[in-house]
Amino acid sequence: MASSWEIGLRSVFAVLGCLMLATLIYTISIDDLPFRKDLLTPWMVATLVDFYINVVPLAAWILYKEPKWITAIPWIILLVCFGSITTCAYILMQLLKVPSEQNLQDPMDYVLLRHPGNQYLGLFGQWEDSGMESDLDDTQQKRNHSFVVTLRILFVILGCLMLGTLVYTLLTDGSPFRKELLTPWMIATLVDFYINVVALSVWVYYKESSWISAMIWIILLVSFGRYLPLTTALPLSCSFKIAYHHYHICLHCLEAFPAHFPRSNLPCFIE
Repeated sequence: MASSWEIGLRSVFAVLGCLMLATLIYTISIDDLPFRKDLLTPWMVATLVDFYINVVPLAAWILYKEPKWITAIPWIILLVCFGSITTCAYILMQLLKVPSEQNLQDPMDYVLLRHPGNQYLGLFGQWEDSGMESDLDDTQQKRNHSFVVTLRILFVILGCLMLGTLVYTLLTDGSPFRKELLTPWMIATLVDFYINVVALSVWVYYKESSWISAMIWIILLVSFGRYLPLTTALPLSCSFKIAYHHYHICLHCLEAFPAHFPRSNLPCFIE
C-alpha cells in the first residue's frame, strides 16, 4: 500500500497537470493559438528563454532515468512541446511504478534513480540480469566523469545566458511589473513555468540534507528562478556528482559483499 507521502505527491502532480491542461485549453479558446508574432514582446521572449532553460534539467533527468535513449527522446519532445503537462505526467507515471516493497523504504530513490524492475542501471552504465560487471574500465569512468563536468559547464552557461537576457530586457523594455504585459498567453506561460518549479522544488527538498538549506534554495528558485536559473544549475550538478560517486560505492560493495546487497535492495541502499 502506498504511503501518505507518496499519495500526496501523486495527487499534487495529477492536480497540477490537469490545471495546466485546463489553462492551455482556456487560453486557446479566448486568445487563439500562440504562434503569432505579436505575442513575442521582449518580456515574453525572456520568459520563454527562462522556461526552456528550466526544461533542460528535467530533460537531462529523463535522459538519465530512461534505460534507452529511444524511449527518452519522445518524452523530451513532449516536454519541449507541452511543458509542465509532460512533467506532471512523467513524474506521476514514475510514482505509480514504485513497487509495493519500496514503499517501506524511500520511494524517491526509486523515482529519481535509474533502476527499473529487477535490474539496476547505474549512472550511464548498465548491469544486465544475466550478470553484473565487477568493475568499470578506465575509459568508461572517464566518460562518466566527463559527462558530469559537461553538465556543470552547460548549466553555468545557461545561467549566465538567462542573466544576460534579464539585464538586456530590463535595459530595453523596462520593468516587467506592468499590467499590460499580463496577456493571456503570458499568464499561461507563467503557470506552466511555476508548475515546473514545483517539480524542481520537490527534488531540491529531497536532495538537501537540511530542510533549512532546502528552503533557501526553494525560495531562491521561486523568487529568482524566472531570472536566475543558475539556482537550479548548482544543486543539479552536485546531484549528478553524488550519484556518480554512489554508483562506484555500490559497485565495490557488491563486489565485496554480493550476498548482502542483492540487486533488489540497491534502490534502498542509495540515498
